[in-house]
Parts: sequence; C-alpha cells; structure tokens
Amino acid sequence: MTTDFVIETRALSKRYGGKFALRSLDLQVPRGHIHAIVGANGAGKSTLFRILLGFLAPSAGEARILGRDSQRLTPDDRGRIGFVNEEHTLPAWMRVHEVTAAQRRLYPRWKQPLFEEVLGHYHVLPTQKISELSRGERAGLNLALALAQGPELLVLDEPTLGLDVVAKRAFLEALMYSNTGDDCTVIYCSHQMDEIERVADNLIILEQGELRTTSAPDEFVARVTYWVADIPFKGPDPRNVPGLLQVQRIDGLHHYLVLDQGEGFADFLRAHGARSINAMPVGLDRAVNGFLAKNHAAPAAA
Repeated sequence: MTTDFVIETRALSKRYGGKFALRSLDLQVPRGHIHAIVGANGAGKSTLFRILLGFLAPSAGEARILGRDSQRLTPDDRGRIGFVNEEHTLPAWMRVHEVTAAQRRLYPRWKQPLFEEVLGHYHVLPTQKISELSRGERAGLNLALALAQGPELLVLDEPTLGLDVVAKRAFLEALMYSNTGDDCTVIYCSHQMDEIERVADNLIILEQGELRTTSAPDEFVARVTYWVADIPFKGPDPRNVPGLLQVQRIDGLHHYLVLDQGEGFADFLRAHGARSINAMPVGLDRAVNGFLAKNHAAPAAA
C-alpha cells in the first residue's frame, strides 16, 4: 500500500503508569526530503519510534509506517526501513567486506554504487576488521550499509553522538551528497541544532509527548525574535508580555525572546517606558531551546 505519508499517527498514546510518554499524537510525515524530529529528553521520540518499528504496543490510537499498521509489519516491510542509531554496533570480529556481503544477501534492492559512494567519504578498507575502525568510521559504514539496502524510509537516531568534528562533518556530507531525498525519506533525530539547520527540510518539534509545531526550519526561526530594551525600574510583568519565551535582566537591560511578535512588540515595550529598543534575529538553536524551555518553568518577575 502506497500513501503520501511515510509516518501517520492518530490519537497515538503510550502510558507508563500514571505518566504519558505520548499523548493523543496526530502526526503526518510526507514522503521525500529530510525531516528532523527534535525535543527535550522525555519528549517521546524514543517511544514513538519503538511503536512505529513494532517493538512496542501503544496504549491507545494507531500508528502506520509506509502505509502499514506498525503492529503488523512483515519482514518485507522491515526491509523497506533503514535504521542507524548512536551505538553503531557491528560484529567486531568480522571484516568490512564480510559484513557488506551479509547485508547484500539480505536486501535484494542493494545498491553497490551508492554503498561505495557513501563509504568513499571515509578511509575504510574492505579487509579491515570492525574492531579496527574508529567510531566515526563505524558510523560511516553503518550509514553506507543502511542507504545501500535501498530503504524507502531511513531513520537516523542521534547518529553523530560522540563523533569528533571531522567524523561528524564526513557523516553529514555523506548523507547530503548521496541524493538520498530523491527516493528515500529520512527521519533525523538529534539534539544538535547545527546539524538540523544544515540537513533538514522540515522541522518537527515534540514536547511531553505532543506535537507542538512543524514547518521548515527557516520558517520556524523567523517566528522567534530577540529584543533588548532599556526600561526603567522593573519593566512589565512577564505574565503580560505577549509571546514570551524567555526574559532576563542583564546590566540593567531587559532581554526578551518572543514568539510570533512583529514590530508591534516595539510598541508594547515603548508603552512600558522603554527608552531604547534593539531587535535582532536568532539562530535555530536559540529558537528551539527557547521554545522548549517556555513550559519548563514560568519566568520570574524582572
């Protein structure tokens, strides 16, 4: 069954005792491109993928992956899904060419030129044992193996965690220049916003098991602005500041990070006695972290 979405959930919930890991999650991820799923620890990302891959049953609702009920995946369905996580675990006693040969036998859609192209970003020899490879080289080999199997959906769960700067760059370049998005949808989970900003076409933010927003990364960043104002005395009550994500008072100046506020926010500040106002854009890291931090603690009055 072919659908326009690689992932669909409807009212999907997972409960552990009295706590929800996922709460009535409605999510649709369209085919194609690279979709980043981000959220703080405990947002429900791991639970979502365990359900989608059929390793965990939901408490309520339904989840479909590549058009199939996630609780009824067949071996052929699983062959259409590639998965790479931060562990990059491979049999240490085997050689690279042996691991490759084993994978080729498992996947009839194997793409040897793509395997060689991706692995070409690394200095890995076919005769090397897995135990002789660095963590970065194992990450590259895992990516090459996953892409070469010809998956319709590739899930990358914190794939660069623990890699040094050089290995991380090689991994991202191998992913970006493999033309993956042409015939494979990528789900990229990471806490590294610099990676998300570089590779993702779509940003999905989860918080406490619920979908908060989905949009292109640059569209989300455009919604968040940073304002610095010189306001005498205490300034406005944070509870009355429109779109407030974060507020700080530093060296007598009020610093506001706000969501969905245009030039009218300057009028708000002037109405509260601001003598000087400066607005500036923010990067994806600050925008996402400010957005997620909003509900963790209410700001105290400045």
